[in-house]
Amino acid sequence: MDTDFELIKKIKEGDRSVFRYLVERHKDVSLSLACSIVKDSGKAEDVLQEAFIKVFKKLDSFQFNAAFTTWLYRIVINTSYNAIKKDKNRYPFSQEAEEKLQNTADIPIDKLKAKDQKKYINLALEKLRPDEALVLRLFYLCELKISEITESTGFSISKIKVDLSRGRKNINFQLRKLLGTEIDNLL
Repeated sequence: MDTDFELIKKIKEGDRSVFRYLVERHKDVSLSLACSIVKDSGKAEDVLQEAFIKVFKKLDSFQFNAAFTTWLYRIVINTSYNAIKKDKNRYPFSQEAEEKLQNTADIPIDKLKAKDQKKYINLALEKLRPDEALVLRLFYLCELKISEITESTGFSISKIKVDLSRGRKNINFQLRKLLGTEIDNLL
């Protein structure tokens, strides 16, 4: 399969149908980043659609100076924060997430399948501040270096380091609330 740069070159040369390959390749991580910020999966899907429309419209301005993902994540992040600003009556996290938290303590972690572990991690991430959840996802899920996170978010290096530190502590706290002592088997 072509690299991101090769796909972008094809799109710039007029083969706009190739854009769907870029979307398919990057939609899952982008959706995860949007969820980190807006804390609602339905809203995150709307944000992602809006972000990919912006990417498509602005693709001619992409200069190949940085990784495509850095540029894409910046657009997803900015679109997500703009969505939060538009929705002033938003709760800190979705009601759906709060309902899922009921009756989840003390579930044996060894009984959880990988998808269930992922579910609990995502539930814990929903309880974190948006900046902390975002930085954790970029660092661990996207495996970006701190300098790349700076490019994607516009955050200072010191803010990223503080958010990583606080985020690690807070996710540990949230997972302990969800899983009780069984969290030790996950960590």
